[in-house]
Amino acid sequence: MPAVRPPVAPLRGRYICLEPLSPADLPELCKAIADPRVFAGGFGGGSAGYRADRDDFLAWAREYLQFDRCNVYGVRIRGGAHDGALVGTTSLGDFDEATESAHIGWTAYDLRVWGSAVNPEAKLLLFGLAFESGFGRVKIQADAANVRSRSAIERLGAVLEGVHRRDKRRADGAWRDTAIYSVLRGEWPAVRSGLHARLDALGGEPIDYRTVDEALTA
Repeated sequence: MPAVRPPVAPLRGRYICLEPLSPADLPELCKAIADPRVFAGGFGGGSAGYRADRDDFLAWAREYLQFDRCNVYGVRIRGGAHDGALVGTTSLGDFDEATESAHIGWTAYDLRVWGSAVNPEAKLLLFGLAFESGFGRVKIQADAANVRSRSAIERLGAVLEGVHRRDKRRADGAWRDTAIYSVLRGEWPAVRSGLHARLDALGGEPIDYRTVDEALTA
């Protein structure tokens, strides 16, 4: 089938739901991810991109999340004590129907769900949506210096394509190298099986918040 940009609609998993995010949701998102430790991991261009002031954060997020160009989702917990809580955002974007390529990115999570089922299930849902929509290659990338993010990407089963040197500026003005990974349509069944196995190992219990210390060491 030809690649087509999918409609923005809810994607439901066992542990989370990806719901279309709108600018009206940004105050709630601010409470979840406006933390300097989230930005230190590379989100928003790195530590210098952090906005401590709520209004500054909201103005920045309206531009950064590219609502007009990406399928932007809010990540909400399903079930348990925190049912419905917004714990992050992620997007599917950079749609190139001619080359059947798309990009999963613009991702950040509340520290209290780091190391939980949130990220693997979010990736399971978005990779699945992209391949079901006819895309043949889905890119995912990180600052080459961000060991934590690169490790998380590699655990998904994505393949390192290379490092794009001096690719883009961080928020502090320094140039970053970008590590570029991808999953191809033919690789997806194996990657999907690996993600299901990781989620199955969690036993199906709803996501509970970790302490920040637990999250940072997960």
